[in-house]
Amino acid sequence: MPIETAEHGILASDNDTRAGNYFVSNYPPYSFWTRDQVNEAYAALERAPAPGTPLGVYLHIPFCRKRCTFCYFKVYTDKDSGEIQGYLDAAIHELQRYSQKPFIGGRKPKFVYFGGGTPSYISSRQLTRLAAAMKKSLPWDEAEEVTFEAEPGTLTEGKLRVIKEVGITRLSLGLENFDDHILQVNGRAHGSKEIDRAYELVQSIGFPQVNIDLIAGMLDETETNWRECVRKTIRMSPDSVTIYQMEIPHNTVIFKEMKALGQSVAPVAGWSQKRAWVDYAFRELEQAGYSISSAYTAVKDPSKSRFLYRDLLWTGADLVGLGVASFSHVGGSHFQNEHEFQPYVDKLQAGQLPIYRALTPTPEERMIRELILQMKRGHVDGEYFQGKFGVDIRRRFGDAFDKLRHRGFLAVDGNDVALNREGLLQVDTLLYDFFLPEHRNSRYT
Repeated sequence: MPIETAEHGILASDNDTRAGNYFVSNYPPYSFWTRDQVNEAYAALERAPAPGTPLGVYLHIPFCRKRCTFCYFKVYTDKDSGEIQGYLDAAIHELQRYSQKPFIGGRKPKFVYFGGGTPSYISSRQLTRLAAAMKKSLPWDEAEEVTFEAEPGTLTEGKLRVIKEVGITRLSLGLENFDDHILQVNGRAHGSKEIDRAYELVQSIGFPQVNIDLIAGMLDETETNWRECVRKTIRMSPDSVTIYQMEIPHNTVIFKEMKALGQSVAPVAGWSQKRAWVDYAFRELEQAGYSISSAYTAVKDPSKSRFLYRDLLWTGADLVGLGVASFSHVGGSHFQNEHEFQPYVDKLQAGQLPIYRALTPTPEERMIRELILQMKRGHVDGEYFQGKFGVDIRRRFGDAFDKLRHRGFLAVDGNDVALNREGLLQVDTLLYDFFLPEHRNSRYT
């Protein structure tokens, strides 16, 4: 899950890609989450859930073959099999402890998400044991979506069969690009041959949904290469495609190299170019029969290719985040786990939950959180916010909506607020206008 490290404004005022992260994944900003509020998170665990609140589980598996030069996630490339198993055992113990808390309230997960890092890095035996233990604590039989992220070079026919057997409904392949040179200079562990081999195996084994991840604007990206990536993606015909625009957070290898050279501008495409490339991809995908379901996703069949993890989180679902640095949202409280490997494992081995920092938003902050996250889908239903929060968003955020309308990004039609394509492609830079004044210009850490 994203760890935001940016300062508001780096993109809105400058087309160059500068160090920082503009991607908004939560609200209020993480810099307002503190250790002083951890007791509020513990209190939330002891309360029964609000009626009708869905439950999801996220597990962060932070192991990779290599660290990509643009990666800002909590990942490790130096752990041996014993350390990996110890970590997985800790995560199992964490879920067991949560499963006994009142906030579960007899619920079963509506969605499960294995993210990373590289979940497919662990062995088939480790995955089988992990899944069985998780299901014993919190059964998946009512889960409508179980997502598993994978790197092509870690996939074999045997491992893919195990991934399917444990109940994965969406396999998300982190391809990012198809060109060997670009993959190499960006530090990706896999190459084009591994992509072809892995995808053939995936298709032969069959999954209910296969997603492909791409990144627009990687190091050495060109117009010709990007168009070829889009062409190959459409030829592969996955059920869904996720596209992100390249950014350079401060904890990346690229930023360290920039700093050593005294560079303020990253050696990647500017934001207008990246938006143009994503726009091209979306238009080509639409011509191939796909629908655009958010600022980052295209789906072939909206009735089949759902993103329940996204949609339920963006409408206030409870989320149990397992693993190092993972985020949870329970009973209206946000909290994050210990963000280093050993403290996370040590706390669980000592019989403690590994909660590191927390924040309980006010009702207004919860409403803003859902508004800005749902705007990433390109449209917001005013009746939803009136019914759930008793707020007329057109009046409450009239100035912000007017500003976007005058810039040509947005239209208001009755209770429906809709971003056009130009607005959707830069939605993360527009969301800060909806923040409360004390949270604007805040630094995400």
